[in-house]
Amino acid sequence: MDVETLLASVPAPAAVTAADVRAVHDRASVLVVLDDDPTGTQSVAGLPVLTRWDPADLDWAFATGANAVYVLTNTRSLDPDTAEQRNREVAAAALAAAGRAGKRLTFVSRSDSTLRGHFPLETDVLTEAIEAHGGAAPAFTLLVPAFPDAGRITVRGVHYWVVDGEATPVGDTPFAQDATFGFRSSDLREWVAEKTGGRVSAADVAALTVDIIRAGAEAVADFLRALSEGTIVAVDAVDETDMRVLAVALHRLEREGVQALLRVGPPYVRAHIGQDIAAPVTPDRIEFANERGGLVVVGSHVPLTTAQLAALREARPDTATVELDVHRLIDDRRDAHLDAQAAAVAGALAGGTVIVHTTRELVTGRDGDESLAIARQVSSGVVELVARVLELAPPRFVIAKGGITSSDTASEALRIRRARVIGPMLPGIVSLWQPEDGPALGIPYIVFAGNVGSTDSLAQVVGVLVD
Repeated sequence: MDVETLLASVPAPAAVTAADVRAVHDRASVLVVLDDDPTGTQSVAGLPVLTRWDPADLDWAFATGANAVYVLTNTRSLDPDTAEQRNREVAAAALAAAGRAGKRLTFVSRSDSTLRGHFPLETDVLTEAIEAHGGAAPAFTLLVPAFPDAGRITVRGVHYWVVDGEATPVGDTPFAQDATFGFRSSDLREWVAEKTGGRVSAADVAALTVDIIRAGAEAVADFLRALSEGTIVAVDAVDETDMRVLAVALHRLEREGVQALLRVGPPYVRAHIGQDIAAPVTPDRIEFANERGGLVVVGSHVPLTTAQLAALREARPDTATVELDVHRLIDDRRDAHLDAQAAAVAGALAGGTVIVHTTRELVTGRDGDESLAIARQVSSGVVELVARVLELAPPRFVIAKGGITSSDTASEALRIRRARVIGPMLPGIVSLWQPEDGPALGIPYIVFAGNVGSTDSLAQVVGVLVD
């Protein structure tokens, strides 16, 4: 459907600024964002991000005074039991750290804007963890997957992917065919029923529509006050102001003692804390530790990533390219293959930037669990290669393309425990981190989701770093 037709009957946006949100935000309240891969940071700037949740790490993050803290859980690469355990660990550690810091927490379960991930498992676990540590269960759980910067909007309950002015229901896109987290429904109410196996019916999901949101924050607050305790709410959002209206309403409700649990796409955190939309990072703000070439690591297999890789190679045909053979990464040829390819990358970095990509063939298993296990094997192979390259010839910068790829590269290959998000590399998308510790100190790290941007976006980011 043409997006103009879709939005023709939608009321005009409310006039709410980031400053309006800041005016009602209680500084003693902090968002703790459990990010199921690191791409959630692409819409924010100046915030701490952790890949570990030991007391000292969380104490450091709270001591920064930031009003949101990201904790990279990487649960989208984990099986459900391990994901559940990790959510419980992080929630317990965060609640303890908040107590030491004198802060109140709102938990955010950050997920993919195309509806892939462990739902309802993660929001269920967080609710249980809050209660187990003496807190009151959240009054409601809000689903806000919209990511307008990347063409994902929700209108009257239906989530869309917008490309070149055409709005496609997300259930009809390649994302819905995910081997592990696939789904059929585009209407968020029906999606909840599908993902909960009917435990929650579509009729029991409340729809906070754009019509209510654009009537203003008090209309939203009134709508939410009237809900039964524990209701799941599907939230519309077409642009940033819609999310800011919701944020103002939630801050007002929080002052009344009404607490929410959030399951959101990347930009809602920015809206909730009243952060202005950051301008893309310019070359003069990037500090490099050495003069070797940079390393571009591509692991994602979504069609957009493959197109972006092709565009980068076309734009920079002289850039050295090294392929990781997926079949060799999952059989007994793995170690020899990694040794050879790591040596090739290290040697090529002396002459400039190097692209490393996995075979573009997507290898899947017999079911979702087996496909996830293969994905983990491949991702761990990418991690091993980057770690070996870091020892042989530390690159000038590292770009990691894909959610699991960027998570594992950060926490395992580069061994980043703590970092600060500098800002986006492109408008609203692609995150630049500054590592605060470990062997990657001084190496800019760029987190690039698999499913965002246009065909030439990867080439644009490389251009900012190289040209």
